[in-house]
Amino acid sequence: MLSQSLAIETMGLSKHFGQHRAVDTLDLAIHQGSVFGFLGPNGAGKTTTIRMLLGLIRPTSGGGRILGHDIMHERAAILPHIGAIVESPAFYLYLSGRDNLRALGRTVGNEDMHRIAEVLDKVGLADRARDKVRTYSLGMKQRLAIAAALLNNPQIIFLDEPTNGLDPAGTVEIRELISQLGASGHTIFISSHLLHEVEQMCTEVAIINHGKMVTEGRVTGLLRQDTSLLVEAEPLSIVQEVSERFGASTQVVGPRSVKVALPPERTPELMTALVSAGAQVYQIAPQHSSLEQLFLELTNESHNGQPTSSVAMATERK
Repeated sequence: MLSQSLAIETMGLSKHFGQHRAVDTLDLAIHQGSVFGFLGPNGAGKTTTIRMLLGLIRPTSGGGRILGHDIMHERAAILPHIGAIVESPAFYLYLSGRDNLRALGRTVGNEDMHRIAEVLDKVGLADRARDKVRTYSLGMKQRLAIAAALLNNPQIIFLDEPTNGLDPAGTVEIRELISQLGASGHTIFISSHLLHEVEQMCTEVAIINHGKMVTEGRVTGLLRQDTSLLVEAEPLSIVQEVSERFGASTQVVGPRSVKVALPPERTPELMTALVSAGAQVYQIAPQHSSLEQLFLELTNESHNGQPTSSVAMATERK
């Protein structure tokens, strides 16, 4: 039974293409109102998963529910509540942005001009609504695609690589728009490889590799798992000697900077030991791993295709 707080749930969702397991027994639990980041290397199974959730391809086994409705047998109940951009959006370049949305609305039997004006304003295209799409930048086309996904006022929005190919300014615009949509109560499902952007936008993430779940959870919780101290002191030899006495590994990251694998609560103890040993200490600051660091660690593989990091192996055993 789907929890009332979940917008999307999958149970053993799998898709095989011949001998290739594109998605392998995937379990997801995405809460309503969250901005969810779906991460993985190229070929990890992200787009295949989205296509199964949208009913574009059938799972080989397993299943899922969206807003409590079965993804294979209750499509009619799901479709009015979702909007999606999968891969590159296609528009009539000779039509205006507004007329493109009118054409789209006409195909689904809902040519509501008031709603079209509303979504164009929401994505920041009200001033360019009458301009032909061929005059739009790539970022504007992506905003128009999001406007199209919003036409039916969906509860859930799927965005597959929404900032792919955008320049820095366009990326910031889309990131801010997605954050606004999440704050307004929509559930946003984002597939992306731009980890810095996901870290700033998303409240929850899942990382998959070779179609299998590696880890999932709230962004703040996942990043808190790997906490260390950045010690700025001289000489580095003393920092390393003292750290060894604490049983902590070290990584030199600058001329007088060392990353020490100790939790923040041991800062006073480490500071006292360093000063007693004769080190000149400039700063000790807690360091949290970035989503990019976590991603690289969890998807790091040996030649036999098995995760090599201790975090990845510990996650898989859960």
